[in-house]
Amino acid sequence: MPKHRELFLQAIKSDVYRDALFNRVIENFVVQGGEHDTDIAKREAAHPELGKPRLAAEFDPRAYHKVGAFGAGRDDNPEKASFLNQLYFIVGKPVSTEELDALEQKKGFAYTTEARNTYLQIGGQPRLDNDYTVFGEVYEGLSVLLEISKVRTDKSDYPLKEIHFTVEEIR
Repeated sequence: MPKHRELFLQAIKSDVYRDALFNRVIENFVVQGGEHDTDIAKREAAHPELGKPRLAAEFDPRAYHKVGAFGAGRDDNPEKASFLNQLYFIVGKPVSTEELDALEQKKGFAYTTEARNTYLQIGGQPRLDNDYTVFGEVYEGLSVLLEISKVRTDKSDYPLKEIHFTVEEIR
């Protein structure tokens, strides 16, 4: 997912994710932050002449929605193209062999042995595979995200208390 990686690194350099907010939190699913869907829709409606900038989807069987994966959010566009300034982290849930088998039938692809084993051992959200672009993985601090995923939210999944975050590049 080289284009998503470059977009993300550019966003870090531009401070897009400096003191950003997690604005959608769903236990056993995702912790999402950056620009919110509603804000994107309002901006695009106010300036239709600018179009709807998106980054084309990039799928790779090595990048899947296991616990700790992170990817780019999107709307319901048929190209499955990503928003430019929104990311999510998978906190996931346990996955069964039956669920994976059913998803393979429904989606028309087979999970790799690695993905299947990982989903069965640690869980995730395999239903998002090949629909949303995964371009990274949390390697430190996953326990913090898992705690964030349990905060109280309103009916629209907004946390009742603001949760700020900053993303920095580590070299």
